[in-house]
Amino acid sequence: MSKYILGIESSCDDTCAAVVEGDNNLLSSVVSSQTDVHAKFGGIMPEIASRMHVEQITLVINEALQRANITLDDISAIAVTSGPGLIGSLHVGLQAAKTLALVTGKPLISCHHLAGHIFANTFETKLNYPCLAVVVPGGHTQLVYMKKEFDFKIIGGTQDDAIGEAYDKVARIVNLGYPGGPVIDKAAKLGQPTIKFPYPHAETPLDTSFSGLKTSVINLVHTAEQKGEIINVNDLAASFQQRAVFMIIDCVEEAIKQYGDIKQIVIAGGVAANSYLREQLPLMVQRLRPEIEVLLPRLKYCADNAAMIAVLGSRLYDLKAFSNLNIGVDPNWNIEDFMKEGK
Repeated sequence: MSKYILGIESSCDDTCAAVVEGDNNLLSSVVSSQTDVHAKFGGIMPEIASRMHVEQITLVINEALQRANITLDDISAIAVTSGPGLIGSLHVGLQAAKTLALVTGKPLISCHHLAGHIFANTFETKLNYPCLAVVVPGGHTQLVYMKKEFDFKIIGGTQDDAIGEAYDKVARIVNLGYPGGPVIDKAAKLGQPTIKFPYPHAETPLDTSFSGLKTSVINLVHTAEQKGEIINVNDLAASFQQRAVFMIIDCVEEAIKQYGDIKQIVIAGGVAANSYLREQLPLMVQRLRPEIEVLLPRLKYCADNAAMIAVLGSRLYDLKAFSNLNIGVDPNWNIEDFMKEGK
């Protein structure tokens, strides 16, 4: 009998549902985006996000089942994001998943959002341990060392802003729009990295400070405005992106040197779609340690989606890592605590 996992993801501003058959055969993936609504405010409005999740969650789940050509009776388990994320948004997805589990009697599987991003790479191939995950969704920037499956160790990250947040803020400063990642990436292709932004100080070689880089951009723009100078936005985008991406790459290079047993590097999260990162990271690894495999997720698995939750849920289903119906959300859930007792 086939294994079918229904995945539900609502940690931020996208309402998502997906169905995976077996280990990684994706039958459907539905995403209801709120980007156009939040773009009016220049960023995500949490209360609006949670209200829109309530409106869309049932429709999205039904569509995912219909596209997969199955019913709830066929589902083996329901996997859902329990954290981290926006508390109101998380609650909508979890309550929907709990309701379905209660009504159908099917197991409930609590999933960590960042672990989902990492396991999205298993649509391409199996993870090979020890593995280094470069976790760069919108609100997080972490280097996660995995000695074995579900053994997550944060070895580096940002001291302040995540790289995705820096992209959004810089895009807002130069009036490129929201979300910042795609628009800056596009503008950077039209410019040259002529501006040499300083390298912000971090406490260790595995850490970064994107707040410092953001401040450098703000100061440059404000100074130019006061002097009546015109900044070439495409050159600024190229300069910012070069510095931001290489701050990540430099940390990965240091991690490779410190952890000599790494066999595979995976990128996870929305910034994994950045064309410059996807180009430059493999080049650095090829130069430093060509035997290390670099996995780049397909673009459709970079942004938030429920396919990653379903494929993670499939692996947890095999381990019988089921959750009680009394679990709650954890907006600040640390990935190191995932799969530990009591979580």
